[in-house]
Amino acid sequence: MLVFGAVSFAEEAGEEAGEEAGEEAGEEAGAEAGEGNEVAGSRIWVVELEGVIGPASADYFIRALNRADEEGVNLLVIRLDTPGGLDKSMRDMIKAILASRVPVATYVAPNGSRAASAGTYIMYASHVAAMAPATNIGSSTPVSIGGEGSPLPLPTAPDPLGDPGDGEGETDESGDDPGATGEQPPRTAMDRKVLNDAVSYIKGLAELRGRNVEWAEATVRDAANLTAAEALEMNVIDHVAENLPELLAMVDGRTVNAGGMDVVIRTSGADVEFIEPDWRYELLGVITDPNVALFLLMLGFYGLLFEFYSPGVGFGAVTGIICLLLGAFALQMLPINYAGLALIVVGIGLLATEAFTPSFGVFGVGGVIAFVVGAIMLMDTDLPAYQISKPVIAAFAALSVGLVVFVLGAAVRARRARAASGKESMVGGRAEVVEDFKGKGRVRAFGEVWQAEGDTDEVFEKGTRVTIASFDGVTAIVEKPQ
Repeated sequence: MLVFGAVSFAEEAGEEAGEEAGEEAGEEAGAEAGEGNEVAGSRIWVVELEGVIGPASADYFIRALNRADEEGVNLLVIRLDTPGGLDKSMRDMIKAILASRVPVATYVAPNGSRAASAGTYIMYASHVAAMAPATNIGSSTPVSIGGEGSPLPLPTAPDPLGDPGDGEGETDESGDDPGATGEQPPRTAMDRKVLNDAVSYIKGLAELRGRNVEWAEATVRDAANLTAAEALEMNVIDHVAENLPELLAMVDGRTVNAGGMDVVIRTSGADVEFIEPDWRYELLGVITDPNVALFLLMLGFYGLLFEFYSPGVGFGAVTGIICLLLGAFALQMLPINYAGLALIVVGIGLLATEAFTPSFGVFGVGGVIAFVVGAIMLMDTDLPAYQISKPVIAAFAALSVGLVVFVLGAAVRARRARAASGKESMVGGRAEVVEDFKGKGRVRAFGEVWQAEGDTDEVFEKGTRVTIASFDGVTAIVEKPQ
């Protein structure tokens, strides 16, 4: 459930409204009074999206937008500051905006914020696009090849002689400089497919909202960037506002098409409510961290392994099942490489096989190798925020190696150890001759009388202490001490 904190930025002066209403006659006065009542009841919600756009932020925004529609909110404002995000999460948000009956205004703020990559697409999809001074927009070139989880990149800096940008001099992880002057031709057919899909997508949004189509294509093909003032001049955004109250004053009375209907945005005298993230947002934010998702999978595996290896009250099984389900839930929300996931599963299976049927390291070493390679391949994205940390992979690999070493050591010790029960445990032990015999007779060992057979033809006298050398069925083969 969403938590709300209400803040009112402005209230209308009652005296002035009363004087104007008094000057009007009959129906006109009544109409104005009715309009005043409508304004007084307006509500505006604000959601803040900071950082990488991912499953948690998309879920948070979409739930807020749906709730706003149910409660008749007049305007939903996204205060945005993002370096980019996952393509699937971004598209889910845009679909919700395009289908919404509540107008959505995206506002890049505060000063120094950016709407890079996925943020640019969200700006183009919004009914109202605005930026604060000293903010920037752009760098929307896809840099990763993949399925529907293919990400949009973190912002990259253009060539100093090219389009204006954020000027950090960064390049993407592949070493390419997508912001360099001039269009960089895609290297492969898959590159062209991903690039052209992104271009068509953002151009369609630009045409829908009546914004600059040419620059929309340039920010995808050339990673072009704009400052707030440049974006306003080039019809990329609608407003530049110092703060939220100023933006609300600018959009008051504006008519937009939302959900197939013309909607008049009323902000004068409206209550502004900030939508605070709830426990679900926090939980999704934690478990959709790839490192946490991998940790949950491994903890689930070790929990089940512990339960099967040493059955008890079921704590290991319960913990393992819960962790595995949470890890699987997180992975289905992330852009994963299924070959990497398959290698992780194979690695876990080999480690489990080693634990239950020791193969002196063959399964264990193979399992560790499969796990490490799978973990490196798992995330199908170039976004640093959605990469599995190499130290985390190394830690899990070391833990798995430790498990293999422990299991191997236990197996070797078990093979070398004497049996703890049964007649095998009596081999090497001492026995006492019960009666004189030559060849076969009886001996007392460990409180029991056993049939015995001497290892030689000599006579074994009663009371003689002998050593049990072995067993032939239920007959103890005995010999005199050396």
